[in-house]
Amino acid sequence: MSDRYALVRYLCGAAAARTGDEASGPALLLLGVAVTGSATTGSALLAGVTATAAIGGPAVGVLLDRAVRPGRLLSAILALNALGLIALALFLEPLPFAPVLALALVVGLLGPALSGGWTAQLPRLVAPTHLARANALDAMTFSTASLLGPALAGTVALGAGSGFAIAVAVALIALAAPVAWSLPARSTPPVPSPLLTDLVAGARVVLGNRALLRVTVVSTVSIAGTGVLVVAAPLLGERSLGGAAQGAMSLSVMAVCSLVANLALARRPARLAPDSMVPLCVLVQAVGVVGAMVAPSAPWLLLAVAVVGAAEGPQLTALFTVRHREAPERLRTQVFTTAASLKVSAFAVGAASAGPLADHSLTLCLVLAVALQVTAALAHLLLSRPRPTPNPLRVEDGS
Repeated sequence: MSDRYALVRYLCGAAAARTGDEASGPALLLLGVAVTGSATTGSALLAGVTATAAIGGPAVGVLLDRAVRPGRLLSAILALNALGLIALALFLEPLPFAPVLALALVVGLLGPALSGGWTAQLPRLVAPTHLARANALDAMTFSTASLLGPALAGTVALGAGSGFAIAVAVALIALAAPVAWSLPARSTPPVPSPLLTDLVAGARVVLGNRALLRVTVVSTVSIAGTGVLVVAAPLLGERSLGGAAQGAMSLSVMAVCSLVANLALARRPARLAPDSMVPLCVLVQAVGVVGAMVAPSAPWLLLAVAVVGAAEGPQLTALFTVRHREAPERLRTQVFTTAASLKVSAFAVGAASAGPLADHSLTLCLVLAVALQVTAALAHLLLSRPRPTPNPLRVEDGS
């Protein structure tokens, strides 16, 4: 199998899994409302499948790192995720809500495998010289999924019902399972070690490696700012675009611009080092949110949202590049799934904190989004400062 054919298969599988994942959240939200008539039920289901990601990310990553054929384990995880979504849809009406919510929490543990679990397999698919382009293409699947997933769930639910929206999400995840099964095995079997030892080792790699810690902190804080902007989008639509629905659709503009930016990077990689690209993109996102806050009319608002999206895509590509470069082979998947789980949790925290602010003041909500992006850039600056080294003369004087 040529590198190109293997990469095409990988991208199709990753895009299907991630689109199914992006569709499953809105589909569960709509299903909860349709079955129980309560928005609280729908939001609780959505929270359930995201809340446990921070726990599941490291654990799923360790299991994939310990597997000789990680693709086959990833395939099994995809199948379990699909079965879990089916069970949620089937049991929501006949069972009390408490066990259904517990099942949603269990399904949420598997979520990081659909994002970071795929990306960690890339170095075994392409030559090192092609990894930068593969990273940009892989990042495009996230933009595609965030664009298509919610739109697909909403369209199918509107035309055929929320149950069919769940079925579409399940079908997409299931389509990705055979592709995951075909991913290559490790060239050398992993050295057996206790599970807890590997979990601790993964945490030490992220916390002890300056470059990994830096991009992990920056991306986690930045995605919280994105969560705030997503909550603010309907209100921006009411103010400048004629309605809340149009504001939500402006998020599609952001996703399209992210996709286009990564497509450009795939054709011609940026000359700027990825470690410098990350804070630059964060600052550009902050500028875009400021633009959305002060936009006097619809065209200016759409331009500001486009700026945010155009920076978001290259930021993700740069993150992947740094993680592939810095993560050791035996812990690579754990690094990616841990980062993915932190981003999911941070997005949820940002969105949750933005709700009360948005009800009180749209401007305050957007100020929070800007503040988080600026904080992310400042965190990069602080974590880039050289560590103090002991003065040998002072040590001799004190001996």
